[in-house]
Amino acid sequence: MTGDGGIDGGVRRVQSGSPWEDAFGFSRAVAAGDRVLVGGTTSFKGEILYGEGDPYEQAEVAFANALEALGEFGLDASHVIRTRMLLTHARDADEVGRAHREVFDAVRPVTTLAVVSGFVDPRILVEVELEAFRGEQQS
Repeated sequence: MTGDGGIDGGVRRVQSGSPWEDAFGFSRAVAAGDRVLVGGTTSFKGEILYGEGDPYEQAEVAFANALEALGEFGLDASHVIRTRMLLTHARDADEVGRAHREVFDAVRPVTTLAVVSGFVDPRILVEVELEAFRGEQQS
């Protein structure tokens, strides 16, 4: 993860190195005020997709990647107030939900789970988003 190194009107952006960030013009995470938003995150690390064909493993890795982005702001799972899980198959809901519970059971963020028609790479089964509250811890 790399930050932009600066604060632009109170907004700080972090890049993860995903090839889609440059191609589509987005940041992995953006901090603005007391919130940090982590955009759609998958189980890719560089060019490697982890958990191909396994929704549980993809969710595990996607949540780890998203939490790594939060870590750039000194935050962790305990700061998460909202999660979104996007799946390509309803049949994967229990496995993805299990991965979510393992990370967020004690936190209990507001959560949305939706089934979508697909992702940019058809091997992706799961994409996650996080929203965190940092309150007084704004750096």
